[in-house]
Amino acid sequence: MEDKGLLQSKELYQYILETSVYPREAEPLKELRDATAKHPRGMMATAPDAGQLMALLLKLINAKKTIEIGVFTGYSLLLTALSLPEDGKITAIDVSREAYEEIGLPIIRKAGVEHKIDFIESPALPVLDKLLENPENEGTFDFAYVDADKNNYKNYHERLLKLLRVGGVIAYDNTLWGGTVAVSDESLVPEGYRFSRRHTIELNKFLAADSRVQLSQVPVGDGTTICVRLA
Repeated sequence: MEDKGLLQSKELYQYILETSVYPREAEPLKELRDATAKHPRGMMATAPDAGQLMALLLKLINAKKTIEIGVFTGYSLLLTALSLPEDGKITAIDVSREAYEEIGLPIIRKAGVEHKIDFIESPALPVLDKLLENPENEGTFDFAYVDADKNNYKNYHERLLKLLRVGGVIAYDNTLWGGTVAVSDESLVPEGYRFSRRHTIELNKFLAADSRVQLSQVPVGDGTTICVRLA
């Protein structure tokens, strides 16, 4: 997992994992992280240090009702479910439930938190728009985690701000995109990174200028930007 971090020293990142992350990681999360690592696209999973920060945020704001966009095998989804109270609810959205059902769901069931999850197999925008058709949904969510198609992050942001309560939190994953956002010459960026890099750079500028939120861009995992709705 050391390649998930952006610290210059892999040894230092490993120290952080072994000292403060892994000792506090719940056993079901460790099981799911290990199972996900065997998947061909295992690097898509939420980094455990970013997950630890997310769990802290969920507890700090006493989150009870959340949205997750992008599930994959469900590491962050399980983490959220474990952090919410017994009657907490998660609206989880992904275009495919294959990896979730094959890898994550059996572990989530064993952990006894499946009842907190409403998994919707769909692109996220139609689901968010459907939620917003009912005015009673506005301002009722405590937390949102976004880890899906980077080109839609700005579109998600506008909808999530309406769904979140004042003081609610949005956490955007991959906002440093492997460090490529700081590379001035795009020709030096691997081809597979370029499309999402452009959208990520645009998003970071957009969020920094958005007076509706207070934010912090944190170099955990592949970069996590935390936004708090102000009004």
